[in-house]
Amino acid sequence: MSLIRQLWLLLLATIVVGVLGSALVTVGSARGYLETQLRLKNSDNAQALALSLSQQSGDLALAELAISAQFDTGFYERISLLGPEGRILVERRAESVPAPVPAWFANLVPIASTPGVAQVSDGWRSLGTLEVVSASSFALADLWRGSAQSAGWLTLIGLLACALGSLVLRRIRAPLQATVEQARAIVERRFVTVQEPRVPELRQLSRAMNAMVQRLQAIFGEQGAQLEALRQQAQTDPLTGLVNRAHFLAQLSSMLAREDTPRAGGLLLLRVRDLAGVNRAAGHAAADALLQTLALTLRGASAASAAPLAGRLNGADFAMLMGETDARAMAAGLHATVKTALKPWAGVSIAIGAVSWRAGESVAKLMQAADAALVRAETQDGFGLAVDDPPEDAGLESALGESGWRQLLWQALERGDARLGSYPVIGRDGRLLHLECPLRLRLHEGGSFEPAARWLPWALRSQFSTRTDLIAVTLALEQIALDGQSRGVNIATDSLNDSGFLAELRSLVGSRAQAAGSLWLEVAERAAVEQLAVLRDLGRQLRPLGVKLGLEHAGERLARIDRLYEAGLDFVKLDSSLVTGIAQDSARADFVRGLAWTLHGLEVQVLAEGVADAADAQALWACGLDGITGPWASAQAPN
Repeated sequence: MSLIRQLWLLLLATIVVGVLGSALVTVGSARGYLETQLRLKNSDNAQALALSLSQQSGDLALAELAISAQFDTGFYERISLLGPEGRILVERRAESVPAPVPAWFANLVPIASTPGVAQVSDGWRSLGTLEVVSASSFALADLWRGSAQSAGWLTLIGLLACALGSLVLRRIRAPLQATVEQARAIVERRFVTVQEPRVPELRQLSRAMNAMVQRLQAIFGEQGAQLEALRQQAQTDPLTGLVNRAHFLAQLSSMLAREDTPRAGGLLLLRVRDLAGVNRAAGHAAADALLQTLALTLRGASAASAAPLAGRLNGADFAMLMGETDARAMAAGLHATVKTALKPWAGVSIAIGAVSWRAGESVAKLMQAADAALVRAETQDGFGLAVDDPPEDAGLESALGESGWRQLLWQALERGDARLGSYPVIGRDGRLLHLECPLRLRLHEGGSFEPAARWLPWALRSQFSTRTDLIAVTLALEQIALDGQSRGVNIATDSLNDSGFLAELRSLVGSRAQAAGSLWLEVAERAAVEQLAVLRDLGRQLRPLGVKLGLEHAGERLARIDRLYEAGLDFVKLDSSLVTGIAQDSARADFVRGLAWTLHGLEVQVLAEGVADAADAQALWACGLDGITGPWASAQAPN
């Protein structure tokens, strides 16, 4: 039984005992008062009537008339005149009339009318004894009316006391509930503080818990800063702030392999001609300023595109990757921007080579093609520019146009032509943790099921992401119900912006509560950056149903997510660009190890995605990761 309920019962018991006690005391006092008044009345009337009878010299006829007159003028139960030997000489007795009160009250609180006794004499001669008994029914009726009024007032006072007690308990309950919610949040790995209540005892408890949470937040903040420093060291060029060659190539590989990235785009290589000559002629500081200006220009030019990435490959070479962008237009725009930015450096020129790319291409072949374009650009004078022609089928997907794709997707969804893929995530002991299940759509009747990389950009543009996500969750729950195997599905960040999506998802998962405990939901890392409150609310609604919530493609901005400790995540999947080649990169291994240690402190499982090399897998196990997915995991997974 909860503390509030116990306090309520104690309050009610106290009020009931107080009301009943007051009622008993009031009724008892009134009863005693009425019995005393009846006794005094009986005694006074008996003395007065006896004096009157004593003056009649023992005449029984006159005595009977006097007794009848007295009996008829008052409310008497009985008046008796007894002789010296105890024989009744004269008696008047009223008929028994019940009092107008409930029988239970008359039995519970009877009023006794004590007889008034007086001696009747003629001088020194005793004529007899007079007994007067007043009727008690009127006193009992008066006692009933007084008791009913007292009970009404006491009940009203009791209700007022309940109302006052309710206000007091509410004043106690609010901070107590806040403290309970804070404790529950800590259990759910959400470290939040609450306002200190006015109640002294609760204030001390809240202050202690807030202090503990603040210390944890400070620790996580320090760890985040350390991780960000490690990330900068492992992934970025210290002079320009752009990503270094290893990380750029890893990101390129990840973008070409993933299903939720742009389907096509442009890759651009830029080289500063004769950087060594600039360094000799203008000085080291001027050469550094030139490189930093180029870095700012590249960063600004890539920011407006889908999946932008700019990096410094070596001393004089830079690269820029952009999604959903025509390579020729991209190169021409950057060519003009760079010429303007480098006007202060007279005599400095650059060469730009660009090539179009499509998902699924080889990184090595793509870089060779871009390098070949760069070589051709270097043969030109001044600011050289060369662009490889796009692949022959580069325009096939966009030929349909937005309306065509919208119609194609709508028809596929109406037909229910959807199924889930299946990729294992294995743990350190080789056990299958769950299956990654990306959604596949059959865009044409009788055709093959297409991966998300083919149709997802158009689904997002057509605002179909909520529908496709709900279909994926439905399919996953149905398959879980069949074989009991845990499955994970992706939730698009755009779906979180739909106010009705969370309610529909909650209803869908709640309708299959038994399977919900084996469901893993993944959202992109940027959802935690841009929509932490929505992500936190999603976890608060689904976690009681047993659903696990986590981030995918994480690592690039994970250490910079403000108040990540409030998200209440169950797992984090590190992006393949972060773990590819980790066996040969000690700086990156240090960053991943620190990241895993920090997330384990939040009781968050750390997984890696896109692992293809056995050496990388062993290095990740050494860094403390809990699970791995990718080509290597698919080969190792139990059948």
